[in-house]
Amino acid sequence: MAIGRFQVMAMLQAARAYRLGLPLESSLSWGLNRAIFYAAAKRGFRRLKMPKRPREEMLKRPIMERRDVFYLGDEMAYKAEVDGVLCFTIGGKPQTAEDFRREIARRFGEAFDEAWREALAIVGSYGEETLLSQRRFYEEVYKPRRDTLAERWTRLVRERRRASNAS
Repeated sequence: MAIGRFQVMAMLQAARAYRLGLPLESSLSWGLNRAIFYAAAKRGFRRLKMPKRPREEMLKRPIMERRDVFYLGDEMAYKAEVDGVLCFTIGGKPQTAEDFRREIARRFGEAFDEAWREALAIVGSYGEETLLSQRRFYEEVYKPRRDTLAERWTRLVRERRRASNAS
């Protein structure tokens, strides 16, 4: 099964959220939520003008919550609590860690842990200022390597499946 840009975005966004301090379950929700958001934006939904935070405020408090809104750096998402876990929503539907596992991790199969470690290493090589900026994260972290990671992770998945079938 091929790994595409959608899965790459979900993995890198989840790793970004985890590196910035969200618990794993919420980070996985963030990753899937942002992948869905960017896929919808690419297909042309009219993007709402989301309120931006002043840079000084963002640097003092990289993660900020309001009643139904959550900011990771300068990027805003709607939130909900599902079974006591912070999740992110699009169109009123929460994206849970279980959704991430079903839609993203399952696609990687036995290669997921290795790809996740690579995503964490990639994100970990960038400073907080890049990770706190929606634009910089997209332009500097995701965009330059999206196709390379999709190809490499697809090969990794295929290699792991062949090895698993051979044994």
